[in-house]
Amino acid sequence: MADRNFQLRTYCYLDRTQPQYAGFVGTVTQGDLMVEGMASLYIEVAPGNEVFRLVDIAVKSTEARPGAQIVEREFGMFEIHSHSQQAVLQAGEMVLTRLGLKPEDRIRPKLASVQLITNVDPYQAQLLNRFRRGSMLVPGETLLVLEVAPAAYINIAANEAEKRASIKLIHVSSVGRFGRMWMSGTEAEMKTAKAAAIAAIESLEGRDM
Repeated sequence: MADRNFQLRTYCYLDRTQPQYAGFVGTVTQGDLMVEGMASLYIEVAPGNEVFRLVDIAVKSTEARPGAQIVEREFGMFEIHSHSQQAVLQAGEMVLTRLGLKPEDRIRPKLASVQLITNVDPYQAQLLNRFRRGSMLVPGETLLVLEVAPAAYINIAANEAEKRASIKLIHVSSVGRFGRMWMSGTEAEMKTAKAAAIAAIESLEGRDM
């Protein structure tokens, strides 16, 4: 890539989207709708306007379809998905080839905060339920809150947590400098979900931020 100011902030592949995660994405996406079982790829870059060129490369190279194309103050992010894992992987490879980069050139994700809150108070549950787009948080449940940077990596954390534990997905925020997720369930299940989310983040290679 000739532009020294360019950053591949996130290259985040989800091999098989889980039911609640895919359902949640459907409530916030403005593009092609994702459904359970699809493969998905999130790419976040700076400068933000680069996403328009990269989406063009991705969707013209395979059958993968764009679910999101977002440019905010600092960064740009897009998501593509397909029932074919190969199509999503190929689209990602085409983008990286045009950029002259490899997946390892992305920024390595960093956990910013991980919290387990047991026996959630009814008043705090009400506050969280006011902005959630997923399941309702019920008083008395255990709440898992996780924060990661760059933001789009929160998607693999949420998806992998749902693979490994019986959870209720409350909300996911994956745009901006930090990504955050909220999920709830029993204390034991939330401990399992926490371990799965952390393992997913720590397994990704990249360069230091």
